[in-house]
Amino acid sequence: MQELHDAPLAPLTTFRLGGPATRLITATTDAEVIDAVREADDSGTPLLLIGGGSNLVIGDKGFDGTALRIATEGFSLDGTALELAAGEVWTDAVAHTVEAGLAGIECLAGIPGSAGATPIQNVGAYGQEVSATITEVVAYDRTARETVTLSNAECAFSYRHSRFKAEPERYVVLRVRFALEDAQGLSGPVKYAETARALGVAPGERVPLAAARETVLKLRAGKGMVLDPEDHDTWSAGSFFTNPILGDEEFAAFRARAKQRLGEDTEPPAYPAGDGHTKTSAAWLIDKAGFTKGYGTGPARISTKHTLALTNRGAATTEDLLALAREVVAGVREAFGVTLVNEPVTVGVTL
Repeated sequence: MQELHDAPLAPLTTFRLGGPATRLITATTDAEVIDAVREADDSGTPLLLIGGGSNLVIGDKGFDGTALRIATEGFSLDGTALELAAGEVWTDAVAHTVEAGLAGIECLAGIPGSAGATPIQNVGAYGQEVSATITEVVAYDRTARETVTLSNAECAFSYRHSRFKAEPERYVVLRVRFALEDAQGLSGPVKYAETARALGVAPGERVPLAAARETVLKLRAGKGMVLDPEDHDTWSAGSFFTNPILGDEEFAAFRARAKQRLGEDTEPPAYPAGDGHTKTSAAWLIDKAGFTKGYGTGPARISTKHTLALTNRGAATTEDLLALAREVVAGVREAFGVTLVNEPVTVGVTL
């Protein structure tokens, strides 16, 4: 277990932002993770968990406490059952399952970060969410001070949310188990319209696994959503805001505001989101409120490839990023009466 003091955290995040941690521990086994967590809890030391750093916004002053980088390794396939250690690189894990001919997470290719983060956020893209294939999550329960195994139902998954996100100080994910599908080398049914169009198939059809993965990677790369150290559009946390889910009255008011602002023929994006709720597009809201691709003149700007990504152009501070985020939130609220919610976790700062 490696230990550093006054350790820079910016290089451990995809934003490349944030100040140092008082102490940084890198754990490579589950036992080391648990020991570090227990030590912090016993001493009352603030604890920050870091996986792939793709969903973190750390303040410029850094973190006054122990940052624990989870770098555990483990990829195990038994038939269609997959188990991943929390520190496994997610993109590599997806590639291995595709090579093994198993369907279920192929459309989640290219998402940066670690496997242990996927259940926390209920990671999803291009018609798939991990909640559809996760069977169990093994975690250290800081309240009970023991290792527990939570079933899919106990994880309480919903859109970009879970029990782990609801109780961020309680659970430390150690391992994630999935049930994949052997579809004779074919993908799961293609659900996302953009993916189906790119593949030249109708929604609901299956395609070769490799084709599904490669198509998603190309779509993501075109939006700056595949990490590339030479491309500042990827110095981001991917989608910075979640798609708003509105109640019927809220959506009706939003729709009326959109028509008033953009014309009576305007129909904002609308997707069913459960009884009495409709999901709309954060990217549409941002763009129609006047924050187009490449918006900004400072060191933090909207990506030139995707309006949902806020980016560090190389010399930004976290405060630069937050100023841009606040400007976008205020502009969308003024234009449409909808308040955007940030997707990344903020450390030592708030919007």
